[in-house]
Amino acid sequence: MTAANPLLLEDAIRRKLDPLTLHARKVRAGAIKGDRRSTRHGTSIEFADYRNYAHGDDLRRLDWNVYARTGRPYIKLLEDEEDLAVHVLLDASLSMDWPPVDSAEADTVQDAHKMLFARRLLAGLAYVALTTNDQLMLTAFRGGGDDSFGPVRGRGQIVPMLRYAHALRAEGVLDLNAVLRDYATRARRPGLCFVISDLLNAGGYADGLNALVGRGFEVIVLHVLSPDEISPPLTGDLRLIDVETGDIREISVDADMRELYARRVTAWRDEIRAACGRRGVTYVPLQTGVAWEKAILYDLRRVGVVR
Repeated sequence: MTAANPLLLEDAIRRKLDPLTLHARKVRAGAIKGDRRSTRHGTSIEFADYRNYAHGDDLRRLDWNVYARTGRPYIKLLEDEEDLAVHVLLDASLSMDWPPVDSAEADTVQDAHKMLFARRLLAGLAYVALTTNDQLMLTAFRGGGDDSFGPVRGRGQIVPMLRYAHALRAEGVLDLNAVLRDYATRARRPGLCFVISDLLNAGGYADGLNALVGRGFEVIVLHVLSPDEISPPLTGDLRLIDVETGDIREISVDADMRELYARRVTAWRDEIRAACGRRGVTYVPLQTGVAWEKAILYDLRRVGVVR
C-alpha cells in the first residue's frame, strides 16, 4: 500500500463509526421539526412525515399506497427521525499536497500527508452520514474546478463514495472565499457543513464562512496542518518555494527565527478560532501524523457534532 493508493476506511474503523450520528444544534431547512433522530432507526411506530425516495433507501420504508396513487416514491419518516443535509467541502488545492512524497519514503510520509488525511476525514464523515440515511453532498475545490459527488443517501452509496474519495487529488491555486461564496449561493439545501482545509489561502476565508452562515449552514471548520508546518525542522540558509505559486523566498533560520515562527503560528490559529467563534462557526484544529479517526471519534464528539 502506498500514499498514492491508501485504504481510506479500514474495517476496524468502520465498526467504530457505525454507531455514530452527526448532530446539528438546530434543525435546518427541509428537516422535520424535533430533535436529531435516535440511533434506533425506525423504532417509533408513529408517522411524522414523508421525504422523496433516494437511491439506496430501504424499500421496506416506501409508502406503496402513495406510490400507487401518485406514481411517485416517498419514504416514510417516523417520529424519532429527522432528515439532515450534510455537506463536506474539501480544499484540494496544491498546498494540501504536503509533505512531498516519493516512492522511497511513501510508507513513512503518508500518515502526515495533508491531502490523504483530509480524504480520510471526508470519507469517514460521509460514511457516518450514509449509514444514518442523511442526505450527503461532497465537493472538492481545486484550481481546475469543482469535483462533486451527490446529493445521495443510504448505505448503497458507500462504495461509490469511497471510489470518489480515492480518486481525489490536489491541484492548482484556490480562492477559498470565492468558492465558499459560490457554494453558499448555489446549494439547494443548507445543513451541516464541514470545511476541510489548511486555510493557507492568500485571500483568506472569512467572507466565505460569512456566506455559508448567512445562507443557514451550520459550519464546522476542520483546520488541517502537518507537523512540519507547525514546527519546521529547518535551520540555516534556505530557499523556500511556494508549492502553489512557485514564488521563491530566501531566508536564514536560527533558533530565534524558529521561536518567532512558532509564536506566529499559534497566534494565527488563535485568530482563526476567534474569527470562527464570532460567526458561530465551530473550529477544530487538527494535525496530521495523529490517527485521523481521532478527529471524528474524539474531537468532533467533544464539540457535540458527533454523537
